[in-house]
Amino acid sequence: MTDFKNVYFIGIGGIGMSSLARYFREQGKKVAGYDRTETALTRSLEREGIPVHYEEDMQKVDAAFLNPSDTLVVFTPAVPAGHSELVYFREHGFEVLKRSQILGAVTEGKYVMAVAGTHGKTTTTTMTAWFNALAADDKNGEVGGGYAFLGGISKNFDSNLVLGRGRRVAVEADEFDRSFLRLYPDVALVTSVDADHLDIYKNHESLKESFSQFVSQIKKGGVLVYRKGIDLRIENKEIKIYTYSLDDVASDFHAVNLVCDETGSYHFDIVCPDRVIEGCKLGIPGHINVENCVGAVSLLWVAGFDEEKLKEAIASFSGVKRRFDFYINTPSLVYMDDYAHHPRELRAAIESVREMFPGRKVTAVFQPHLYTRTRDFADGFAESLSLVDELLLIPIYPAREEPIEGVSSRMILDKVAIPNKRLVPKTELMGVLEKMDLDILITFGAGDIDAFCEPIYNLLKQKR
Repeated sequence: MTDFKNVYFIGIGGIGMSSLARYFREQGKKVAGYDRTETALTRSLEREGIPVHYEEDMQKVDAAFLNPSDTLVVFTPAVPAGHSELVYFREHGFEVLKRSQILGAVTEGKYVMAVAGTHGKTTTTTMTAWFNALAADDKNGEVGGGYAFLGGISKNFDSNLVLGRGRRVAVEADEFDRSFLRLYPDVALVTSVDADHLDIYKNHESLKESFSQFVSQIKKGGVLVYRKGIDLRIENKEIKIYTYSLDDVASDFHAVNLVCDETGSYHFDIVCPDRVIEGCKLGIPGHINVENCVGAVSLLWVAGFDEEKLKEAIASFSGVKRRFDFYINTPSLVYMDDYAHHPRELRAAIESVREMFPGRKVTAVFQPHLYTRTRDFADGFAESLSLVDELLLIPIYPAREEPIEGVSSRMILDKVAIPNKRLVPKTELMGVLEKMDLDILITFGAGDIDAFCEPIYNLLKQKR
């Protein structure tokens, strides 16, 4: 890939695609791309000097990118095979590769710390990157971290790409389209293997088989850490294996002496196989994040770390945008946004909020993501969303999918067990919220619901 002067991205606004675009620009390549929708992320890329256009039109592509010998083309599997730009580049002799192939190539020769799982992986990877940047230390002089390719925007780094010294690279290993099978990690962590992406995998067993294949690709002499209790078949006989959990004392890594303070932040000690790291305080709230922290610490333990610097890194971790992301946190009003789009993620987030704020009224706004996911998990969504006191459901965000007859947000609404529930068109959401008596409000979803975060924040500031 060093032979190419230019790299063109089809679907550049995706979180994984944009981190690679930033990487190649830092490597001195000329970078540009297409995306269907202008977003805060694409606008950020444009401010950084990466041109983006939003019409599927080869006339919009800079002439500098039209020489097959000079230009590498990268696409996301979320783009349909008939996309006119993708078809053009394939038919005119360009090297056209999937995002996962590129990620596998750029991490080759590095010490790869990979985090996989159907949920929890973005926050855990981002923690790993931050802890690694501040506390990396081993016998080979690996101090000060290395690269990271993240599936969300780190608040500490203000980016989904981390450029650092050293061979270590923290990377989010994405199961969508089996992308993570392009990675060959030195150490890997698996957070969960719940059923998801059944449009790709068809059934849960097929997804679990893919995770089994992923852990079989850990390098000889490497390490696997997985959350205790998950159903993961491990056939790789040439690796060391550890488990982690929030507070299960039978796991190799876990938290003890867990105390939640008045802000919802947790104080705890972390038990490792050879020591107890005492006096930790996580910089973001939620017991779900304590478990993610334990997982990230396990990766640092394998690779080598400075204990005092690690405790400082835990305390200074400020989170990931759209992951348990607090806009307002006061005794009289809370507003939080979260990317949760799977029943297990919703349950974990809601239960964390309930534990932090016992006895308070919780209102949720949920935007289902994908018709297939709504169809496949309507019962699970309804069960999780029944844990709130009040629910607003907005229409499904289709992303790459065409509508499916009979599948809508109402499938979920009809199954939700609480009485205070209703469907709300997106155009009416702000007006509905303005009239409500809110205590704790959470917006959930992986679509474009984040476009409401700032307007909701501004509305609630006025109501306080």
